[in-house]
Amino acid sequence: MQGIFWGGAGSSTPDRASGTCPESIAIRGCLAAIDLVHFVVHNIVVKRVNIHDAKTNLSRYLAELTPGETVVVCNRNRPVAELRSLRKKGVRKPRIGAARGEFVVPDSFFEPLPDEIIKAFSGK
Repeated sequence: MQGIFWGGAGSSTPDRASGTCPESIAIRGCLAAIDLVHFVVHNIVVKRVNIHDAKTNLSRYLAELTPGETVVVCNRNRPVAELRSLRKKGVRKPRIGAARGEFVVPDSFFEPLPDEIIKAFSGK
């Protein structure tokens, strides 16, 4: 696997003492960081429940599930399934008239635009 990263530009030749090259060491370090992030997300951020608890409180877990969140169902502390919400994030419809009285539209707003501005919009 070490030889895969050899042959790039610059210092990509292998180090004879260790049999590795600087790129492969950097990539291994990056992969280790990704593994750590994966571990943290799945063991700390994600809600984990055992099968008995999931059967007992399934409706409560589904009601609490927000879009993008995952509940991991475990059998003897080993993940066996994931529950995800299929609901999209709620799109709030704007309420018409919600800002009534907060600002005033001046009368100049309804007057025709000057010719130079109209020409700028039409590309002339």
